[in-house]
Amino acid sequence: MSRLCDSYPFTCEGTLTPDATYIVRIARPDAEVEYLMRSMRHTLWAICVVAVSGGFLPDASAGTTRVPMGPWRGVLQVPGGELPFNFVLSHSDSIYSAFLINGEERVAIEEVRVGENHLTLFLTAFNSHITAVLDGEMLRGSLRLTKRAGRFQMIPMRAWPDSEWRFFSEEQLVEVDVSGRWDVTFRDSDGNEISAVGEFRQESDRLFGTFLTPTGDYRYLEGDVRRRNIYLSCFDGAHAFLFKGRVLLDGTLEGDFWSGTAWHETFVAKLDDEAALPDPMRLTFLREGYERIEFSFPNEYGTEVSLSDETFENKVVVVSLAGTWCPNCHDEAAFLSEYYDEMDSDHLEIVTLMYEHMQEFNEAAIQVKRFRERYQIGYQTLIAGVSDKRAAAESLPMLNHVLAFPTTIIIDKQGKVRRIYTGFNGPGTGEYFEEFKREFDSVIRALLYE
Repeated sequence: MSRLCDSYPFTCEGTLTPDATYIVRIARPDAEVEYLMRSMRHTLWAICVVAVSGGFLPDASAGTTRVPMGPWRGVLQVPGGELPFNFVLSHSDSIYSAFLINGEERVAIEEVRVGENHLTLFLTAFNSHITAVLDGEMLRGSLRLTKRAGRFQMIPMRAWPDSEWRFFSEEQLVEVDVSGRWDVTFRDSDGNEISAVGEFRQESDRLFGTFLTPTGDYRYLEGDVRRRNIYLSCFDGAHAFLFKGRVLLDGTLEGDFWSGTAWHETFVAKLDDEAALPDPMRLTFLREGYERIEFSFPNEYGTEVSLSDETFENKVVVVSLAGTWCPNCHDEAAFLSEYYDEMDSDHLEIVTLMYEHMQEFNEAAIQVKRFRERYQIGYQTLIAGVSDKRAAAESLPMLNHVLAFPTTIIIDKQGKVRRIYTGFNGPGTGEYFEEFKREFDSVIRALLYE
């Protein structure tokens, strides 16, 4: 039995059993709770559960609170060190609200509960939450990230009020400018490599940008430059990303990337204005002998919907494979929902096949309803299975594979597949997003007028 979380006002102990189950036991004067985490390969400290999460705190009220309103700087303790993020709390007419900040992005937090000395932020769109209590002027608590098949990650969190800086509180001495486009290669612990494109904008010692990969972008990253070192982070409710790198004397950028409590990759990069990704329309395609796709899945109310239904006859149809847990899918949903409202629905239909972390239909349905409400979705969303690429490919056997969520299929009025996009370059990618929107609209309009 190993002792964990000595900095917290309770005991937190973990045991790894022979069947690869971590038993994490939390004890405090008024409660003892046991958490079972199966198949977790990361270190025990990363699954230490802060005792205030999981329902220990009383219900919040809109009464008197000692939790300051205004800007906050938080840090998540991940294997790569401290992952900083920023958020803002506000209070008006007995209602608390909050949003996360990543560069130009503002992520509204759907439900905020504030008590006399505690705070809970519910990011219901991703089924994650932060729970914390005041320790002096600091908030101390944890982030719970929901993962596939009922698993979750618990990440220790601290936050300080009246702080808007990211990695460093004072302006840093800068020896490099990493603005521009970079040809990037990520490598995981097994030696597998993924090509990517980095797009960065440096303003003095501040750094903004993203990485684009064949399966989607890493959304809005924000950070700092210190001498020849770069630091970037993102927490948007689902992603907890930390990047650290150093520009070598030959101009090469080398670094490390951590995601959550378990994932780590190294990366190397070089400036290259011509850096590009593989064509997203050539990665996923129909198997030989197929011209169409077919499916029949229930919507969030249990009603079976098939692509052969009258609703889709003689219409251009956009089919998206997505999940509420996927931030790139949220970006696509925001785009598709607005696009659908602007277009003539008499000739265009959109349907999203949702592959969720939850295996129980009712749990998945609740999450999909939240997703619909968040983006005011007017088209159909169907619950197609679990959030696994292999399972998604098995549910649509006419595809060669499913490499990414989202994957977007465009079907003409005769029911033939005309385009398949793998991944999604969202608003965090700037010109790439604008280019995608123009191309998507051009394809749709051409099919509508055929």
